Amino acid sequence: MEDKYSSNVLSGGKLGMVEVPDSRLTRYIVLLILSKILKALGIFESYDILKVVHIVQFIFILKLGSAVILLVFQKPFSSGKVISKRQWIKLVKHAVFSCVISLLGFFGLTLCGPLRTLLLFEHSDVVVVALLGVLFTNSGGGPSKTRGAAFFIIAVICLLLFDNDHLMAKMGDHHQGHHDSALTHFLYTAISLLGVADHKGGVVLLVVSLCLKVGFHTASRKLSVEIGGAKRLYALDNLLSAAVMLPWAAVLTATTESKVDSWSSLVVPFAMIIFVVILEFYVESVCSAKMEALRCARYGAFALFPAALALANFWTGPLHRPPPLQLATEHVLSGGVIVSAVFFVMASSILTAPSKKGQKGTLVGYSPEGTPLYNFMGDALQHTSQSLPRFIKDSLKQILEEYDSRQIFYFLCLNLAFTFVELFYGVWTNSLGLISDGFHMLFDCSALVLGLFAALMTRWKATRIFSYGRCPLAVCWSTWWESAPSATPTPTAGKAAPLTTTDTRITATPTASTATPTEDMATPTADMATPTPTARAAEE
Repeated sequence: MEDKYSSNVLSGGKLGMVEVPDSRLTRYIVLLILSKILKALGIFESYDILKVVHIVQFIFILKLGSAVILLVFQKPFSSGKVISKRQWIKLVKHAVFSCVISLLGFFGLTLCGPLRTLLLFEHSDVVVVALLGVLFTNSGGGPSKTRGAAFFIIAVICLLLFDNDHLMAKMGDHHQGHHDSALTHFLYTAISLLGVADHKGGVVLLVVSLCLKVGFHTASRKLSVEIGGAKRLYALDNLLSAAVMLPWAAVLTATTESKVDSWSSLVVPFAMIIFVVILEFYVESVCSAKMEALRCARYGAFALFPAALALANFWTGPLHRPPPLQLATEHVLSGGVIVSAVFFVMASSILTAPSKKGQKGTLVGYSPEGTPLYNFMGDALQHTSQSLPRFIKDSLKQILEEYDSRQIFYFLCLNLAFTFVELFYGVWTNSLGLISDGFHMLFDCSALVLGLFAALMTRWKATRIFSYGRCPLAVCWSTWWESAPSATPTPTAGKAAPLTTTDTRITATPTASTATPTEDMATPTADMATPTPTARAAEE
């Protein structure tokens, strides 16, 4: 922080915050990237260890090893103020919730593999908070943040619908014994009730776990301030979590048969995972202090997701066992995973971009204290972004107010319902005809959505740029509709064609029973034949 502010600011003719050059932050960026690559490596190794070690035993060893190291280096009992009894109760609750989130996260890891876990569960809190801010608050950050939220949702949908990992689906039976406890059996049964593949249920579980993790971290910031810092809280949390998991791990060890051939062969992998977990925590703490949190989250996403894709392509087995003679990776890179990774990178980049709101002002001078004064005109002060639920609610209300848009909306709902029925039954029965016709109807629905959106835009208020509003959109739409060939009526014999009322002039197609235009033009009317008094005076 001392580097950002200098005593030579006023003498140099500059006011405000001095930006730190990127050259000074290079060491921290490199350290952050290295920690994220090691984090990806630790997740892949954890997945292989969880094939032979129970989840509860794995979390207990992880928490206990981290607590031992942090007690030596962090010294949470001897440094800082004395912790009261009320704060100890909060710490125990904090440890219990931490164990629950860890159980859900590692169970999702066993369901859908390390690659999908890294893509879903290892997002920064800043990214998820920005996503939720766009969806559920009025201060979303503008259209760019909305695009980032849309990319994030599309990435999750790609993992749910287009990730056809047949190998992971076959592993859903878990013949290797992931259901040797009541907890894992309960979780697996709850996911199987959804009627989806095992790894797709793991995707849903990881998304829920991610939201719980972000909320947990947000709630723990107040507790960290009370007890003397985040590092002290982290050390005490690991110690109390190990104490909470100890009875459960002891009961499982005594009542279940171990699948581990030699625990000594797991010492190095566990040590590596514990080192990676502690290293990532301290690196993120240092980088968040030296850099902005948004920039730290952006660089972390750029390093983590490509590292996950690379490891999924080349990972052949755990570190504690030699690789087999036939090198083959079980973490298949499907098209849905690759597209999802690209969208996750784009979403993280957009959601962590600095907000440009309030930067359109013009410098008009300085106050007597030296504070710069800016003048904000027009839309700079009036522009506010709505949350997505509020925008949908207001748009639906405007659609249902008028008869024409209401009828289009009802037809759109009916068409969409039949579209999804066709798509669902087509996927169920593996019918290419139903699936193709369903997508055909889906594109028909897009035309209806375009018409509804044009109708909504015509009701938007006028702005400085669009001073007459957006009513000309309706004129353009009607002009295009009138220029279509199907809009011209075809007359029939003996019958008059219907009147065209879309123009200001009402015209009719003549038939045999009506007079010809030449006769009408040649025969003057009474009004045309009789001159007015004003006309006589002008002639005289």
